[in-house]
Order: sequence, then structure tokens, then C-alpha cells
Amino acid sequence: MIHPMLRVARRAVCLALCALALFAELGVADNWPQWRGPFLNGTSSERDLPSNWGREENIRWKLKLPALSASTPIVWEDHVFLSVADDTVLQLWSLDREDGTVLWKGFLDDRNEKINKQNMSSPSPVTDGSSAWVMTGTGVLKRFDFAGNEIWARDIQGDYGKFWQMYGYGSSPLLYGDSLYIQVVHGKNTSDPSYVLCIDKATGETRWRVERRTAALGAGGDSYGSPMLLELSESAEIIVSGANVVTGYDPASGRELWRADGLNPTNDPTNRTVASPVIMDGVIYAPARYGPLLAIEGGGRGDVTESHRLWAFSRGPEVPTPVTDGKFFYVVDDKGIMWCLDAKTGETIWGPQRIAPGIYSSSPVLADGKIYATNEDGLTTVVKAGAVFEILAENDLDDYCLSSPAISNGQIFIRTTHYLYCIGKQAREGANFRPTN
Repeated sequence: MIHPMLRVARRAVCLALCALALFAELGVADNWPQWRGPFLNGTSSERDLPSNWGREENIRWKLKLPALSASTPIVWEDHVFLSVADDTVLQLWSLDREDGTVLWKGFLDDRNEKINKQNMSSPSPVTDGSSAWVMTGTGVLKRFDFAGNEIWARDIQGDYGKFWQMYGYGSSPLLYGDSLYIQVVHGKNTSDPSYVLCIDKATGETRWRVERRTAALGAGGDSYGSPMLLELSESAEIIVSGANVVTGYDPASGRELWRADGLNPTNDPTNRTVASPVIMDGVIYAPARYGPLLAIEGGGRGDVTESHRLWAFSRGPEVPTPVTDGKFFYVVDDKGIMWCLDAKTGETIWGPQRIAPGIYSSSPVLADGKIYATNEDGLTTVVKAGAVFEILAENDLDDYCLSSPAISNGQIFIRTTHYLYCIGKQAREGANFRPTN
């Protein structure tokens, strides 16, 4: 029998060789088509990114916004998409990437409300380069073409019942192939089952819906994270984390393939899940609020709680989703304490290390040998990636920030309460963008 870590190492080598072949072409740029970017894990292959900026320094343009949002900007070539809350109205905005001009505003819903930090614009849009899809915290799901025409609309709460997350619904849809995948994982004040939903991206019709039952109690059954994608050599799985467990689903049928317990060992009814799973080199990394961060080898079937657990880390974050390049695994917790772990073994390389004080709700991103971590005060700490902890820069936009950065074509997009900032020089003309999915 091949040892699990050897299987992981072999898969990592194979994926790395494929990536090298893919990245060999010069001038290739990345879109940022979903919340966690082109590779669905918070990383980008972009180079020559800015390390220093301010409210007026190294800013290509900034766009005035009507209100805060935890939604991340989505970028496809010369288009930028934003989910926006304007008083009670929820909209999808399309911007010209060159100068931030608003090209059109698509109506979503008129039932916006604020719950604690977030409002109903928290889910990030997704795009495939010809259409954009957006989900709201009120359960409205719509498809628009790039000209702003509404193609179809769904009311997920109207179809399947109320969302019961204590702090409002905030999960972003996952776009994979010809389908959208949506998780509704809730346990607070309801006996309604959680579920995972697959929707035809072209028509908006439901392809399948599977219930997701666990032993989680109270708010411990709430998950604010988003579904992620595990791609193996000959198959793919939809990964959902929360309510004590991590589960993997067949994209075509919705059949649950496996589950791993252990995110909430004491079944604490306050142990909600906020961060999303991270997937790299066939390994699923699943954070929990109080429980351990688990590293699980993909490809299992049935109960893989013990058989596929590679390692656990006791200091995982609650809100910020970690990031990894497959060699190093970076954790930024809610108070700005940072660790670097060996991604394969969980061994601590460095940390705990303090970066800028404050509360961290934004998730870090990794590109150009740098980790970008933004706190709620709008200050982004740029940390050198690798085995030695080094702060390269601190950049203060002096405005409340919940949204995670987006990276595309040499620029960084950061959203605060009052502005969307495009940071860096002019985008490269004639860039050959790497397609996704």
C-alpha cells in the first residue's frame, strides 16, 4: 500500500509539471473570475505587482461606492463586476476596467438589510467571460450578459425555504463547467435541512439538490464559507465545509462521496464556520472557529475522518480563509497573528508573528512572492512569501474594509466602504488572459 503522503507528493509533482507547461507562454495574465481567483484558492500567477500604495499614491483610479460590502470585485479582461448595496436596493455593477466608469447597473432585489457587519450584498459574483452570475443574501440569483441584459432569475429562498444563518447569508456561488454550485448550510433557529444545490448556468434550472445533515447544534450548524473545487487526475468533487464536517460531492449527481468529522470535536453550539476550504495539490484544508484546521487527503470514499487526515493545526482562523502555494501554508487569524506551516506536514515554519494590529475579515491572497493581508481599517500588510518572515510594506487606505483583494493583469483591486481602488500601473495592453475552468 502506498503511504498517503507519497500519493500526495506524486500528485503534487504531476500538477507542478502541468503548471510549468501552462505558464511557459510569455505575456499570460490572470483574470479573477470568482471570489478566490483563477485557481479557486486565493493565488495568482501574476508578476510585477505593486507593494506600496496609499489613498492617492500608486492609484490607477478609484470609484465612489454607496455602502460597505464584503463582496470581492470580479475581473475579466476589461470588465470589473461588483455586487453593490445602495440603501435597500441590491445591484450588480459592471465597470470599465480602464478607468472605473460604471457601464451598467443590473437590479437584483429591493430587500437589503444589514446584519452585524454584513449586508445582503456579501456573496461575490462569478463570470465565465460572457455572462456574470450573482447571488444575494436574500436568495436572489441572476444571470446577466456582458451588455447588462438579464437572462434569467431565481429566488432560492422562495423555492427551498428561508436561510437561517445567524449573521445573514454570505456564501458565494462556485462556477464549474456548465453549472453553478451553491451551499446553504444553516442550523441556528431552524430544523430545516442544510443543502447543496446545482443549477444549470445557461437556463437557471435546478439540476440537483441534496440535503446535508449533520449532528451540529445551534449556530454550530451555520457556515458562511463557499463551496470549492477539488480536481483529481480523472475526476472532480465539490467540497463543502461547515456544521462540524467536510464533505465531498459528485458534481454530476450530487451524491455525497465522503465526509470527514473533526471540525468541532466537542459539538460546541457556538462553533460556526466562516472561512472556506482551501484546496491545493489534492489536499483539502478546512479551518474552523474553535476546532482544529484539518488537512485532508482528497480521493477518499465514505468516512475518511481518520484514514485521510494528514495533519491538524490548533490555531486556525475563524474568518479569513488561509492561502497556500502547495509548499507553504499561510494563516492570518482574526487579530492579525500570522503563521507559516509546511503544507504537506503541518509543521510550523514560522509564527506566531504579529502583523498590523486590528481585526481581519478579509482573506489573504498570494501572488508575485508576496502575501497581501488587509484588516478592517483598510491597511494591507505585504509579507514576503517563504520560510523567513519579513514585512515588505504596510499600505493604509484608512477606510473600513471587509472585502478580499482581487488581482488581475498587474493590478490589485481593493474594495473599502467608500471606494473601489484599482492599484498599480496601467494594465498591460494585448495581454493574453489565461482561461479558467
